[in-house]
Amino acid sequence: MDSDLLIAALVFIVPMCFTPGPNNILCAAHGSQYGFRNTLPLIMGMAIGWSTLGLFVGGATVFIEKNQSFFDLLTYVGAGYIAYLGYKVWKSSPLSDDEKESSRLGIKTGSIIQIVNGKAWIHFLVLMTQFGHLFGATFAAKAMLVLLNLIFGLPAVMSWAAFGTQLRKLFSTPKSAKLLNRIMGSSLLAVAIWIVLA
Repeated sequence: MDSDLLIAALVFIVPMCFTPGPNNILCAAHGSQYGFRNTLPLIMGMAIGWSTLGLFVGGATVFIEKNQSFFDLLTYVGAGYIAYLGYKVWKSSPLSDDEKESSRLGIKTGSIIQIVNGKAWIHFLVLMTQFGHLFGATFAAKAMLVLLNLIFGLPAVMSWAAFGTQLRKLFSTPKSAKLLNRIMGSSLLAVAIWIVLA
């Protein structure tokens, strides 16, 4: 592989993985409520869903580009779902340990949210259309791009979850925890609005 191609792809991948988006904000919000360790199942689900989405987009780029209404529908459904999650976080209050157990998001949610994650769709569409042909038209080439995303995407969501966990320590009283929930919920709502307007 040409090192210049790899560097060009990484210049796109790294900022996209670490900048605020549905996955990162959700991991920070979940980490702030349930801690880092309890956010790992959500992260695993995101990794599974994100990788699956990347492979799908890699194989269906031409179809997706020709069917803008399909992408528009996903954008609005995704923004609605992220707004719903933001509302749930915003309305939540500091939870007892029993409530925390039942309210955690896990592998299933992490995987499913990728279907409606507008940032992930845009990310992979740009990656596959701008860089995919440079790496090759084979499935292995597309899979390598997805693997590169996973290598940087996992540390990104984990760092956001760790950030949320640190915020949890700072906002440890019930009143401050409620304020943190409002901040995180508002952040998710802002991401939903950004997805619709972008």
